[in-house]
Amino acid sequence: MLHTIPKHTEPSSAIGSAIAGLRTIIAQRLQTHYDGTAFNLHSWLQQAFGDNLVQPDIARHLPQPPTPEEWIILILALTPHIRTDFFESLIAEHLPNGGDFAEFGGIKGQHHRGVLPTGETAQFIIAGTDLEKRVGVQHLFDNTHYFYQQDILWLETVREGEPLMSGRIILSPEWVHFLLTGQAARPKFSADFPARLTTTKMEKDDLVLHPFTEEQIEDIRRWLTYHPELESDANLSRKINAGYRVLFYGPSGTGKTLTATLLGKEFGKDVYRIDLSQIVSKYIGETEKNLGKIFDRAEHKDWILFFDEADALFGKRTNVQSSHDKFANQEVSFLLQRIEDFSGLMILASNLKSNIDDAFLRRFHSIVYFPMPNAQERLKLWKHSMPASIRSGPNVSLPAIAETYEISGASIINVIQYASLKALSRENKLLMQEDLVDGITRELRKEERGI
Repeated sequence: MLHTIPKHTEPSSAIGSAIAGLRTIIAQRLQTHYDGTAFNLHSWLQQAFGDNLVQPDIARHLPQPPTPEEWIILILALTPHIRTDFFESLIAEHLPNGGDFAEFGGIKGQHHRGVLPTGETAQFIIAGTDLEKRVGVQHLFDNTHYFYQQDILWLETVREGEPLMSGRIILSPEWVHFLLTGQAARPKFSADFPARLTTTKMEKDDLVLHPFTEEQIEDIRRWLTYHPELESDANLSRKINAGYRVLFYGPSGTGKTLTATLLGKEFGKDVYRIDLSQIVSKYIGETEKNLGKIFDRAEHKDWILFFDEADALFGKRTNVQSSHDKFANQEVSFLLQRIEDFSGLMILASNLKSNIDDAFLRRFHSIVYFPMPNAQERLKLWKHSMPASIRSGPNVSLPAIAETYEISGASIINVIQYASLKALSRENKLLMQEDLVDGITRELRKEERGI
């Protein structure tokens, strides 16, 4: 999978060799096709390439060592992204006067002016006119093959009644980017992918949680560490669903988003925060379509999906009193199916557990409460957050402030930023107790709470 790809590799020379090898293979197939001579692909590959057909720098990132047929298909799908005239030039050598060559397959794209390979192209190159071998090639595009299972490449869906193998071979954008640059690609936020990569400069030690909350987070860490062993167990693998679903709930600013982001950082996984404003639509069917784009892209990528303010999507179903209620409930049913099918870690966040539909609650592996920090936890947060380059005045008493004022970790950060700016504006550059109290007052007023 792409998450195992190193950040710095040099695939260009390997790709050049692979494309040159593909050209040699196609030229040989075309030559024997027009000569009418027998052609045993495996025997010829061994004579022509020995053990050097597959480029190990590329192949080691595939889920398993590729067969020669799988390798040919992979490079076949990549080549149009580099060589626009690759297939035309080969065919022209054997049809110098032009003409149709239906056996080769291939189609023209909407914008691309060269030939794009189809499943029929792969069948011709690998199997020629051998019917049994052509059927074997078709199996390489089944939804049970790792090409499809791992979202590496697949066949484009064709119109009803047309041959299935006449669809284009589509190489996923992530694999195109990797093969051409040596770096794993991250999807950009767009209407087709309404999610943003979430990162933080904070470290695990910056997170201060209640001991019971911390123990429940440890359960998630155990799953992230050991779930491959569970899912490969001969007995459990038949009885447990893939993936892990968690609900974080509690007041704002208590560390729900930070916890999700730090879990990704700790385990080297990208965390994508779903933009609900781009997901939820008033138009019937659009919400499911938008969600489908997220889940389709996230499958097999080893990402963590984080739904903040999840009430908008995962809220309680209503009694059916109108057609709108009926379709709203259909959205919930769609979500139930997709979250059960998702094989990674999925985290929902809400201020109130009671806002989430019971059908979702039953499907969570863990429900984690993030309470407001107590005095001891607030003191840790104050100490961890104080600026390193600004001196505190002699009257600053963090234990007294932590004991007196019940505010969240996010509010503590806001207070310290406010007080630090006040300190920097003074000639003596001292952070004073009254600055902290003023900042706390401002935070409490925002929440319409009294000091």
